[in-house]
Amino acid sequence: QVQLVESGGGLVQPGGSLRLSCAASGSIFSLNAMSWYRQAPGKERELVATISSTGNTYSADSVKGRFTISRDPAKNTVYLQMNSLKPEDTAVYYCKAVLRVPGRTAYIDYWGQGTQVTVSS
Repeated sequence: QVQLVESGGGLVQPGGSLRLSCAASGSIFSLNAMSWYRQAPGKERELVATISSTGNTYSADSVKGRFTISRDPAKNTVYLQMNSLKPEDTAVYYCKAVLRVPGRTAYIDYWGQGTQVTVSS
């Protein structure tokens, strides 16, 4: 059983900062890329940022220069540091991990339950 548990969401004023965390636990043989997605009301889920197992990163243009993704391999944890937050960043943020469990050869996507981020004055 694999679990992804997110934390760090909340209500913040425009221009403020938040740090999201996502810890993967359970029976994990190999952890590949980890990503953050978000879904605003009435919109499709979109990719925010990705970090590979070797530390290469990608960020969406809408968050570039404001959000930073990082990971701690020893803790199977990925972080999203969000600065200069805007009202349009309001969404449920989801963590995704691409990983392999013991006894299986394929890498599979696992998702967290989501954490609400609200940017409002």
